[in-house]
Parts: sequence; structure tokens; C-alpha cells
Amino acid sequence: MSWNPTIEPDPMNSDTIKDLETLIIPRARDLGGFEVKRALPAPHRQMVGPFIFFDQMGPAEFLTQGGIDVRPHPHIGLSTVTYLYQGEFEHRDSTGAHQMIYPGEVNLMTAGKGVTHSERTSKQTRGQQNSLFGIQTWIALPEEQEDNPATFEHNSKDNLPLLEGEGKQVRLILGRAWGETAPAKVWSDMFYADAILEAGAKLPLPQDHEDRGLYISQGSINVAGQRYETGQMLVFRPTDAITITAGPQGARCILLGGETLNGPRHIWWNFVASSKERIEEAKQAWAKGDWQNGKFQLPIGDDKDFIPLPGR
Repeated sequence: MSWNPTIEPDPMNSDTIKDLETLIIPRARDLGGFEVKRALPAPHRQMVGPFIFFDQMGPAEFLTQGGIDVRPHPHIGLSTVTYLYQGEFEHRDSTGAHQMIYPGEVNLMTAGKGVTHSERTSKQTRGQQNSLFGIQTWIALPEEQEDNPATFEHNSKDNLPLLEGEGKQVRLILGRAWGETAPAKVWSDMFYADAILEAGAKLPLPQDHEDRGLYISQGSINVAGQRYETGQMLVFRPTDAITITAGPQGARCILLGGETLNGPRHIWWNFVASSKERIEEAKQAWAKGDWQNGKFQLPIGDDKDFIPLPGR
């Protein structure tokens, strides 16, 4: 796809930002040789638009027979989004979906009233040294969608809008931005994009979304003369016109945001909900483990084990 003129920076707006609303330094967690950096939720920012959870996975290198084994576990009240820079996952869930995901593709699973899934490095990939690097995020659902049946959608790299030119390559993963719309079904107005910028390249953020932020996966950027580095999340004020400029080594960023929800969400373990009662119901259902008739069923083809309810 050729470059869209609406994504070109306006030089008059490049230095109008007064201040960031929030600068988030993610918390790092070591999962046994595999590091995860969690930017959302943060102490002073639960969400950016509807995005309520944001993890950078890796980068990590695995020796032969190594990889990721995330056993079956439940979700309610959210959509999970998996987007990889390197490596692969084998996804299975209780809707019956069985899908490999590779770099540049997107897996979107909407839990609604309840879903279970697992994510594992495939047997074929384990036969050799392999790597993993990517982003996983959760999107909180509007209240009226919390009781929907679970769904799963996969879109290949070729199905996602790609805008490129002037030292920029931007893949729109979800939602709408810069005059383009990604194909996946979403439940509220949002944008979610992967931007690769050469040194000095400029990129304006969409101005027609209520809430906007970005996460620097690689390299550095400058905003209004201030430099920001890899591993930082920036959240901007709604009314500011923002243009980012890639640093001397270039940059790769995830851009995200959209319409805010009607109120905060409760989060406990893998559950997100507009009420504590929904969380308690999900906790009891998972602890009960009635996979035949209860709220949750285990993924088809990966139903021999699961992550038990945490004791907290």
C-alpha cells in the first residue's frame, strides 16, 4: 500500500506538546530465563483507551527443546491481542480455534463471558534454537459486550493495512488510523499499530482519538525536543498534536489508544470486569473445574492440564 498523505507530519505542530500526561517505566518480571516487561496497568494509569494490559515478551533465545508453555487458563471481559516481532506461538482455545501465529500477524481472542486458551512453542520449532519477541495486550470490553460468547480471529500479515514511505513503515493491527481500517472486529473505537522508523523519520499520531499513547520497543524517539528510550510508554494529553521523530538508530514503536470506557475496570489474575461480582463468579467457576457443564471448557487438543486458581 502506498503512503497515505494523512500520515505526513505537520511541521507547525511538531513542538506544541506542553507535557506528557504520563511516562510509564514498565516493571520487569523474570519467568525462568524469559523476561516480561509490563507497562499496563500502571500505578497512575490503568488504561490507554480500552487497552488495560500491555506486556513486552522477550527478546529471548531458547536452546533446542526450549520454548514457551503457557498452560490452559481462563479469561473474561476482555480481548487478548498477540503480535510478534520474532518467533511463533501455537494457540488453542475453547472456541475450537487452533492457530499458529508468526511475525506481523495478529491473533485476537475475545473472551466475553468466558474462554480458556493455551500458548506454546510448537514441537517443530523446539527442534532447533529459537527466539521470541513480541507484544501481548488486553482490551477491556464495553459493559454491553461482557456477556457475549467467546470468539477468535486471526489475520495474516498481508491482510493488515501497511503504510510506508519517507522512512516509515506502519502496520495497522487493529482499529482505524491515518485513513485506514484494520479488518479485525473490535468492540469500541481504537487504534493499534506497529511503526518502524528510520533515523530522523517523523510520524504524527492520529488526532481523532480520545486517548493516545505509544511504547518504544527498540531504539529511541524525540518528542518536542525530549528524548525517550527503549522500554518506555508515553501517554499524551488528548488535545495535543503529537509528532514523534526517530532517534539516531531509528525506532520501533507500538502506537495505541482510542475511546475511553464508561468507568474503571476490576482486574484479578486473568479476569477483567466492570463489577467485582463478575470476577467472583469467574473465580468460583474456575476453582470448581466443571469442564463439561460449567462456565469454562478447556481448549480442544490441550485439555490434560491447566493453571489452577491462584491462592490469593
